Amino acid sequence: MNQEYLNVDNLSFEYPDGFKALENINLSLSKGERLALLGPNGAGKTTLILHLNGILGDLNGQISLNNKDFSEENISKIRKSVGLVFQDPDDQLFMPTVLEDVMFGPKNFGFSDELVKKNSINALEQVKMLQFKDKPPHHLSFGQKRKVAIASVLASEPELLVLDEPSSNLDPASRRELIDILKNLDVSIILVTHDLPMALEICNRSVILNNGKITADDDTYKILKNEKIMSDNRLELPFGFALHHLEE
Repeated sequence: MNQEYLNVDNLSFEYPDGFKALENINLSLSKGERLALLGPNGAGKTTLILHLNGILGDLNGQISLNNKDFSEENISKIRKSVGLVFQDPDDQLFMPTVLEDVMFGPKNFGFSDELVKKNSINALEQVKMLQFKDKPPHHLSFGQKRKVAIASVLASEPELLVLDEPSSNLDPASRRELIDILKNLDVSIILVTHDLPMALEICNRSVILNNGKITADDDTYKILKNEKIMSDNRLELPFGFALHHLEE
C-alpha cells in the first residue's frame, strides 16, 4: 500500500501567453492512496492533472508512473493507467448509447471484444448505471451523465482515477451517491475539488496549490482545521460545517 506509484519532480509549465501555471511542483502518491488537490480558481490544479495524462505534451520537469517515465514510448500505457474524468461529462459522452460510450475507451486501448463488453458492464454496475445502458446519454440527468463518464474511464482498468470537480452542479442526493461510489472503488484517486467536506470524507491527504506552487501537503483534517492555511489559500468550509465532531 505504501509503494510509491506516482512521482512528479520539479514540474513547471508556462502557457504560450507567458502565464506561469506551475512552478517546481514536487508530488508523490502511493499505490491505493486518495489525494485531494485543493486551491483557489486559477491555482494550476487543472493544468497539473492534464500533465498526469500526458495531454499538455513536452515536460519541463519529470513525471513517472509505476516506474515508467513520461516518454513517447510509454505515453499510451500511461494514458490507459491514468483515467481522467473531466468536469463536464458532455466532454466525454458522444456515442448513441450509454454502453457504447463506456465501451469506447477499452476498444480504443485494444482490449479484446469480450473484455470490452465485460469491463463496460462491470463499470456501469460499479456506478449503479447498468439499467441505463441502452439509453442515449443526452437523455440522462447531469448526475447520471457524471456517473457514466466515470464508468467510461473505469472500463479501461485505470490504476489512478483523476477527477476534476466531480461534485459540481450535483444536487445533494446525487452528490451523496457519487461519494459512496468513489469510496468503494479499489483504485488510487486524485480528487480536484472546491467541495472541502467531500475531500475530507474521501481523501486522508490533501495538497493545496496556489499561484502554481504547492503551499501545503498534509492530512486533510489538519489542513481544514488550520485557519491560517485556509485563509492564505482562499479556502473556506461551508457555513455551519463543524470539524469538531470528527476529533478523536
